[in-house]
Amino acid sequence: MVNAMSDDSSKRRLGRGLAALIGDIEKPAETDAPVTADRRIPIEFITRNPRNPRRHFEEADLRDLAASVRQHGIVQPVVVRTIGTQRYEIIAGERRWRAAQLAGLADVPALIRDVDDRTALEIAIVENVQRADLNPLEEANGYELLIAEHGYTQNDLGDIIGKSRSHVANSLRLLKLPEGVQTMLAEGALSAGHARALISTPDPASLARTIVERGLSVRDAEKLAQKAIEGGGQSNRAPRQKDADTLALEQTLSDRLGLSVVIDHKSNGGQIRISYKTLDQLDDLCRRLDRTPN
Repeated sequence: MVNAMSDDSSKRRLGRGLAALIGDIEKPAETDAPVTADRRIPIEFITRNPRNPRRHFEEADLRDLAASVRQHGIVQPVVVRTIGTQRYEIIAGERRWRAAQLAGLADVPALIRDVDDRTALEIAIVENVQRADLNPLEEANGYELLIAEHGYTQNDLGDIIGKSRSHVANSLRLLKLPEGVQTMLAEGALSAGHARALISTPDPASLARTIVERGLSVRDAEKLAQKAIEGGGQSNRAPRQKDADTLALEQTLSDRLGLSVVIDHKSNGGQIRISYKTLDQLDDLCRRLDRTPN
């Protein structure tokens, strides 16, 4: 299988950002004028992109945007591609399209771009990530799609979207959580920080419910998760408490490596355990350890 990221033209295309692909969809700073749409398209001729990583739209936010649209219209055109005779699919701007429907508009301004499925997916994911429009689970699913279907590495994807490799790795780790915990994350009951703390625990669902019921902070959730990890398989003895500095160092190393890190510190020394699940993760860790300073 050929790694899609070996395609230099693909990397250069995305490296230039969204402006090179779909036009500058923000107001140009030098003119402070809105982008001119290619045409106005009747709303009923437009359909959503079924592979848009963004799944959740707050009704209250949509109502507020619809009220603004009624008064000022749509300033930023939606971006679409042709999918049939007089039919279009949204690439970017689904929220504006939904608000336009609530506002009772008959048509919307649109930029029309001729792109394939892969490019449409890339634009949808990058645009949503750059605008911070995705919840943590939607973001993770978007990354997984680009990696699984287009062969991106975590490093390459991080470069493209302007995030660190560890950020991408930590996002992907959220997909290992049970469905019930993922639902809490998608609905905002848990933050990404809460959810990451649960990944290596023996019963994430139970701990997630406890965190939500007690309204625990991320730091408190990390302490609770660490107790559960240390107590696993050791029912005859109470788990040893860890100090806040050790827990913070574990979290820092976990964030940087994108892997679960446990520090077991004793008076006469200790050990660090780094857990991996795939050979790719092990290879990446070995490459990091093998690097020598210039």
